[in-house]
Amino acid sequence: MERTLSYVDAIREATDLEMARDAGVVLFGLDVDDPKAILGTTRGLAGKYGGDRVFGTPLSEDAMCGAAIGMALAGLRPIHVHIRMDFVLLAMNQLVNMAAKTHSMFGGQEHVPLVVRSIIGKSWGQGAQHSQGLYPLFMHVPGLKVVAPSTPYDAKGCLAAAVRDDNPVMFVEHRILYYQKGRVPEGDYVVAPGKARVAVPGREVTLVGISYMQVECLRAQRYLEEVSVSAEVIDPIWLAPLDIGTIEASVRRTGRLIVVDNGWMTCGAGAEIVASLAERMQDAPGWKLRRMGFAPVPCPTTPSLEALFYPNARTIAAAAFDLVKGAPQGWLPAARADLKLIEFKGPF
Repeated sequence: MERTLSYVDAIREATDLEMARDAGVVLFGLDVDDPKAILGTTRGLAGKYGGDRVFGTPLSEDAMCGAAIGMALAGLRPIHVHIRMDFVLLAMNQLVNMAAKTHSMFGGQEHVPLVVRSIIGKSWGQGAQHSQGLYPLFMHVPGLKVVAPSTPYDAKGCLAAAVRDDNPVMFVEHRILYYQKGRVPEGDYVVAPGKARVAVPGREVTLVGISYMQVECLRAQRYLEEVSVSAEVIDPIWLAPLDIGTIEASVRRTGRLIVVDNGWMTCGAGAEIVASLAERMQDAPGWKLRRMGFAPVPCPTTPSLEALFYPNARTIAAAAFDLVKGAPQGWLPAARADLKLIEFKGPF
């Protein structure tokens, strides 16, 4: 029988299953044992596993990340919840110089099996310091895996894979995705690193949506149907390692690509995808591309300016239509209320 879970419940279930499976898994961070339980993702776990395995920490990202690395080196498998990715910056030395490099510097004899959970994304006008998608910083660093699941199915399977990985994984959660629902099997399973998914097949343009922008791309695909444009939508899921092969195969079929990021475009995940394709597709002249992402300014707080700062389904669809037609068309689809609640039901 099919079972539907929210993104929140999928994360909580994956954590619960991994803690039950392996007594070395510990969960800690700011407010993980708070009644709000990180928007519900850690609810009930402190009562079930006790204060030795689920506990809150001081507001000291650098020190607590160092403690997490020490735990991992001592044989535990910590899940360290930072809440907002913006403040993971305070622990960059620990993550980039310590956690990421341990395996290599000790000739493979030591490992740091650490999962760092952090939330990205807009909500209620939180502005420049609570909305940033900084995962490209971590994609840049060898030794760190980066995953940004967009569905409840992938949230559960990717978190299980991250916990079982012997080296550090940055687990990226977009706040708005918490309200997504989808099919999630009971029991444990993993969504292994390095494989993207074709969410919707198409013929004329490839849309690659990262994290929450996957949802906006799925909506854009529906808008494009109104003007008889067939769009293929791809969810990268894992950003490091990145499955560039699936994206390449799609672009070779469609001849056009739009990458929609949850961050700024300069040196972003979209830039990496485009550069990788440029190297691999030098034998395929004539293909067209575009990147979309944050406007190149700090995030504003007012809704009217936010609407200009972030890509959305309508602007993505308009850009794809222009790309297919080969010139600006001046088309912007009328907003459809039925697409606001769109949820990706895959991979089934």
